Amino acid sequence: MTSEAPLFDTHCHFDFNVFAEDFDAQLRQATEVGVKRILIPAIGEENWQRLELLSAHHNEIDWALGCHPYFLNQNSTQQVDNLIAYYHQTSVKPIAIGECGLDALVSVELGFQQQILQQHIQVANELGLPVLLHCRKAYNDLLRILKQFPIHNGGVLHGFSGSYQQAMQLLEKGLLIGVGGVITYPRANKTRNAIRQLPLDGILLETDAPDMPLNHFQGQSNHPKRLPVILSTLSELKQIEKQTIAQKIWQNSISLF
Repeated sequence: MTSEAPLFDTHCHFDFNVFAEDFDAQLRQATEVGVKRILIPAIGEENWQRLELLSAHHNEIDWALGCHPYFLNQNSTQQVDNLIAYYHQTSVKPIAIGECGLDALVSVELGFQQQILQQHIQVANELGLPVLLHCRKAYNDLLRILKQFPIHNGGVLHGFSGSYQQAMQLLEKGLLIGVGGVITYPRANKTRNAIRQLPLDGILLETDAPDMPLNHFQGQSNHPKRLPVILSTLSELKQIEKQTIAQKIWQNSISLF
């Protein structure tokens, strides 16, 4: 399943060990189906250098610099300071700040998560970069922070699985909506209806590989080569020709990043 217009997987953890064996072949599987750019978000200080190296060695790969809420600890305040220092010493600059955000399902205290997210937004604003946002079960808290600390250079809420009302609130804050494998599940009515109604200029595509497996691929590691399946589902939901969607979303992605 290929697409003539290029595709941009705007959120893919392609540095994870599941892809490490014969990485060039893994990347080729994605590019052969039209995925011409892949953005890898950081999870924390432990993988910043790996992402920078992957980006340096592969023209198709871009990276983001940040601290995922799942991996925060008492040293994370120092990590944000280290993040700024690391940015200035990189030879291949990240194109976004993230993955950062809020996650009410992890053991890290939510108030501390909020503090670290605010710092990420401030860093992104200072550096003139967009933000890759993660949010699970903390939507109202996220909206409050976005109101208090506006994002100046755009961003994306990745892995969106909310309602149309929530999506529109995010668009009003200058964010785009990261659409992934959730829409391939017929039972995900709320999110499918939301995405069906959203304007095309508010959407990006992503896999979140190796997480968020698509319908019919449960139990398998997700892969950026499956991005065309998400595109096809989006085309079906919106009743818009696939190439039209692909071209518009490529423009959205390039404009943001």
